Amino acid sequence: MTLKPATPSIRDLADLCLAYLVRNPEQLAEFMVQSGLEPKTLRGLIGTDYFSHGLIDYVVGNEPLLLAVAAENTLRPETIMNAWARLHQGEG
Repeated sequence: MTLKPATPSIRDLADLCLAYLVRNPEQLAEFMVQSGLEPKTLRGLIGTDYFSHGLIDYVVGNEPLLLAVAAENTLRPETIMNAWARLHQGEG
């Protein structure tokens, strides 16, 4: 059995968030509407830091989605929130 790292990387968390959205087409559609992304643009952004950060911002801004992503991946919501906080250190 492979254990998940205690502190997953931003990219790993973004991949988990995206995988959740892909498995839930209505959620993916809402993300695309909110972000203004079209499928071709989305495909080109996957894997970039810019996209990873934006996706985590989106998930953190939607508490039911945050809880669903965390539950599906056996993560504490705080794990995702802490990653989000690391992304925004020094802002404000």
